[in-house]
Parts: sequence; C-alpha cells; structure tokens
Amino acid sequence: MKKLILFRHAKSSWSLNVPDRDRPLTEKGIRRTEKILYVSKKIFFDTEIVYSSTANRAMHTASIIINQLDLSFSNLHLKEDLYTFESSKLIKFIRDIPNSFSNVICVGHNPAFTDAINHLSDSGFEHLPTSAWAEITFSQTNWINISKGILKLGIPKNIL
Repeated sequence: MKKLILFRHAKSSWSLNVPDRDRPLTEKGIRRTEKILYVSKKIFFDTEIVYSSTANRAMHTASIIINQLDLSFSNLHLKEDLYTFESSKLIKFIRDIPNSFSNVICVGHNPAFTDAINHLSDSGFEHLPTSAWAEITFSQTNWINISKGILKLGIPKNIL
C-alpha cells in the first residue's frame, strides 16, 4: 500500500516585483498552514519523506511542515520537477518515487495538484486551495502502478 499527500503551498504574496518562483508567503498563509497542520497532525504521523517544489513559496511551506511534524530536515528533498503546473509531469514524478517509501508528502502547485487528484482518485474534485492537503491511499505496492486511490481531503473550515 502507498499513501500520497499532496499539500498545496501556502498563500503567497504578489506585492513584490519578483519572478513567480521567488514569491514569498504571506503572514496569513504561514498562520493558516500552521493551524491546518495542527488540526490534521494525525494524518501525517507516518511521513517518511517530504518532496517540495523549488519555488520559494513551496519550500517555505515544506519547512513549516517539517517543523510542525518534528521531522528532521534530512527528510526534505527539493525537486525541480515539482515546480510544475502540469499534472502529467507531477504524475510522472509520483510514479518515479522510490518504492522504499510508502508514505510521501509532495508540496507544490495548482492546477497540477487538482488535476492529479482527479486523475489518481476518480473524485471529480474541483479545486485544492492554498494550505490544503489531499491524501490518496493506493492498494498497489509500487508507485509506478498506482491508480484510482481512495481520496481524503484536508480543507478545514474556519481557519483564518
């Protein structure tokens, strides 16, 4: 069995004149991520590895995840391939995850995350907001073979 959590980066700021990949998180985005992780902590207890896009907003979100879950930063791996907005590239990345890992978090971007959720779970899901997560559990034991997993969403209401 494999468990994948797609965690969309926190709310980022458009106020600075910087390239897309350099946009920072907003204070509200940081607080929301911390609170969502707090109320959802049990979902993440068995995390083995956290992969993150190399965009500033994703790396910062992944750092918050590592801190909130009391994981070692050696569990965080930055991957240029996750700086994508295309689900086909994201799905290829997921299928290439080493089989030695069964419980994985990926931190990245929409629309790739929402589209991948629908492709991998048959959910008809419309939109993964910032600081939200989607857990997909697969019965398959090899990442290359994953298909039509069971979806659980983490979009807590009334958090900031």
